[in-house]
Amino acid sequence: MRKHASETGMPRAHLDARRARILEGLDRTAEPVGSATDSLSREQIDHLVREAEELYWNELAWEELTDEERVVGGHLTELVFPGLLAFVDGLLLESLPRAEFGTARPHPEVVEEILLFLAERYWEATAELEQGADSGSLVWARAMTAHLIDLVLYPLYRLSPAEREELEGRA
Repeated sequence: MRKHASETGMPRAHLDARRARILEGLDRTAEPVGSATDSLSREQIDHLVREAEELYWNELAWEELTDEERVVGGHLTELVFPGLLAFVDGLLLESLPRAEFGTARPHPEVVEEILLFLAERYWEATAELEQGADSGSLVWARAMTAHLIDLVLYPLYRLSPAEREELEGRA
């Protein structure tokens, strides 16, 4: 189903709409984190995206099994996907705490592909629900994936905690 969702263009449109909502809600111009001067090979990018996908599926499955992060009205997305969000933060590092650690090399191109995977997953869940799937876990997974897209866009555009809180309050 992933290929079908990609062919319709809906995942990209959904991602673009979420990005626009966030950027339009800011009181400033926001540019994404810049790319490292040494780009990754296609094989390296694919590997990193597969790692992110595995984190997504593992963390989602764990939450489905344990229901640890359930609160009234849903789940705490930030706590359901801590590994994936930390992985994204690592891909976007622009500086390191000490020079002896080397030079930070952000890779927003990998984050963009992770975002597209999340948008595809959102549309796969949407299609399943539209075809009559009757699953509470699918409903909450879809909602969390939509919120997860925002949580990945925030560091990509360097949103401050205050900006994040303001946007979350409007949603």
